[in-house]
Amino acid sequence: MNEKMSGPDQAFQPTQPEPPARPPRQPVFNLPPALLATLLLLVLTYAGQSLLSPDGLSWFLFNFGFIPLRYAVSLAEQGPQLYWTPVTYSLLHGSIEHIVFNGLWLMAFGAPVVRRIGTSRFIIFWILSSTASAALHAALNWGSEGLLIGASGVVSGLMGAACRFAFPSGRQIFGPAHLNPRLSVLQAIQSRTVVIFMLLWLAGNALIAVGIPLVGDGSQEIAWDAHIGGFVFGFFLFPLFDRKPLEDQFEASFPDDELQS
Repeated sequence: MNEKMSGPDQAFQPTQPEPPARPPRQPVFNLPPALLATLLLLVLTYAGQSLLSPDGLSWFLFNFGFIPLRYAVSLAEQGPQLYWTPVTYSLLHGSIEHIVFNGLWLMAFGAPVVRRIGTSRFIIFWILSSTASAALHAALNWGSEGLLIGASGVVSGLMGAACRFAFPSGRQIFGPAHLNPRLSVLQAIQSRTVVIFMLLWLAGNALIAVGIPLVGDGSQEIAWDAHIGGFVFGFFLFPLFDRKPLEDQFEASFPDDELQS
């Protein structure tokens, strides 16, 4: 017998409770990796611009910024820039203030959209919303030599997309925004929260259109029309990017009822 017996001189030692486990640390920036990579790309692009000489910067902006005049002349007089500049302009910024302002809005509205639709669809959304923003700007400024740069058109597209799911209805339990059911266009315009947000957004762009910027240097013209183009794209075409299986998780009833950008 190898059992150990406690003698009378050995006091009973109660089991000591284990200390509670530490909760997992939350990251300072709880952003999707695709969004972090996008922000890093914007910062690195701006940093690269800042290192260029004046002539080099002019060359860079001409070749990667969006210029409506390119589309008002014959293709024989054009270089290949007209094919990529409707997208690359959205990666360029004119100042630190410009990129910080766009970056903050990108974090706020890009995060729920990326979590909902995933990285691949987010990249496609960026490309097409950037192109839609540039297209409306070109249509309203046909033949202009003005240079359009900035991600505000895409940010506006993300805002429009968020209006279709990120604002909970009055009957809904609050949870992660990207898990909300998608609203139809009719349901969205019947949501008081969505309508108030859209009215404030439109009012801000109306002020920009008459030369009253909400932030920043008033001497810098802002492409409010590119914002409109992006927002309309995101609001109406978001269902094309939304992941269908996600909606099957919900059973909720709703009434049927920059020039910088």
